[in-house]
Amino acid sequence: MVAIATDRLTKIFDDGTVAVDEVSLAVQPGQFLVLLGPTGCGKSTILRLLAGLEEPTSGHVLIDGRVADDWSTQRRQVAMVFQDYALYPHLTVAQNIAFPLRMGQAPAVQERIREVAAELGIAEHLHRPPTTLSGGQRQRVAMARAIVRDPKAFLLDEPLSNIDAGLRAELRADVTALARRRSVTTVYVTHDQTEALTMADQLAVLRRGRLQQIGPPAEVYGDPANVFVAAFLGNPRTSLLQGAVYAEPGRIVLDLGAQVLELPADDPRLAGLAEHHTERVTVALRADALSPAASVTGADVPGGTGASATDQPQVVLRGTVRTVENLGHEALVWVDTGSLPSAPAQTRLDLPDPDTHLAELLAEEPPSGHQIRQAIARIIPHHRRPDPPPTARTEYGFYPVYEPEPQETAAGGDVVVRVPAPGLPRPGQTLVLAVAVDRLLLFDRSGERIRLG
Repeated sequence: MVAIATDRLTKIFDDGTVAVDEVSLAVQPGQFLVLLGPTGCGKSTILRLLAGLEEPTSGHVLIDGRVADDWSTQRRQVAMVFQDYALYPHLTVAQNIAFPLRMGQAPAVQERIREVAAELGIAEHLHRPPTTLSGGQRQRVAMARAIVRDPKAFLLDEPLSNIDAGLRAELRADVTALARRRSVTTVYVTHDQTEALTMADQLAVLRRGRLQQIGPPAEVYGDPANVFVAAFLGNPRTSLLQGAVYAEPGRIVLDLGAQVLELPADDPRLAGLAEHHTERVTVALRADALSPAASVTGADVPGGTGASATDQPQVVLRGTVRTVENLGHEALVWVDTGSLPSAPAQTRLDLPDPDTHLAELLAEEPPSGHQIRQAIARIIPHHRRPDPPPTARTEYGFYPVYEPEPQETAAGGDVVVRVPAPGLPRPGQTLVLAVAVDRLLLFDRSGERIRLG
């Protein structure tokens, strides 16, 4: 086992692209670290820097506390598994596994191959060519080839992305069990939050080459440092709404424009909100922070709390059901509360992240005769927002009027809630949603967390 670390690791490519931007990580011996983030955030580049396949522009890679920047891949004693299986089609499974050993015919090597193949459940396929195997079996062969040298660390670059969904959960468990059984230090790259949350000892979230947050999966999920982490971790995706804080004597509210969230003023966790009076915020609501309370008319919602219109939870949202996605044991219900989603500039979710609306990326006057640009202009209405934006009166103050961004869900709602089956709500039904205060996430205009007590 080895400890792997990076110290302000930076990689800038020749074209000026900053792939990795001063990332500092520490992986303890035997620990399973998952690098999570959207495509293009620098995850695979970090892995290649750890393996010695790329040279850092600045910063350092450390192995067992020693700077390893000029070490060869062989000296680092790491095994890397790529998204592409990279198997030799003209060799058998046994020969592919033996390839790193350079001497596949020695009796000791043959025994080692059989041992590794049995561990990964592919012993009966050793004589077959890889082209006759399923995707899951090929990935197991790639894993076997990586571990046959008994490396000190595993570097896994989205190894399950090409696997059918039905096999992914099985292989996910197998990879985790293999790493822990061998007590091998592992760095695993993925864009799949389910893989990240279920496999990791430590979870590092990246965006545009920069480390956003690192910690145990439960901590990163439950206590996100910024709005990007909160939005990226959440299935279905976290609902991000525009709002403002108003703190009055004996009363604290979150104004969402169409309605307000009345927060319990005597709750000690909310005492710090008073200093954010009148500030614009992003309100993040995960599906597990909401639960159906009742219809406005007081009729019980199946699977809900059964609260009536006069006996509702203190913190509630009202909305109209737009879409019900039945998953069998439960449903995802999209509810339109009349709120507006936060703009991409606040959510940090877009890649790339333009400062302007997509329509405004077109030329001011599309050149005549340019068919592609004219086609885009027809598809995307070319409009300009007035500057400064107009204001509108709401219950608690004046707000800029925002045009809805094209990021709204296709389901037509601005929040989503999980509802257990049977007896699901119907589109058009009005629901009251109870909001769990301890799961309410607030972020300031820069996207940083406003922490409750």
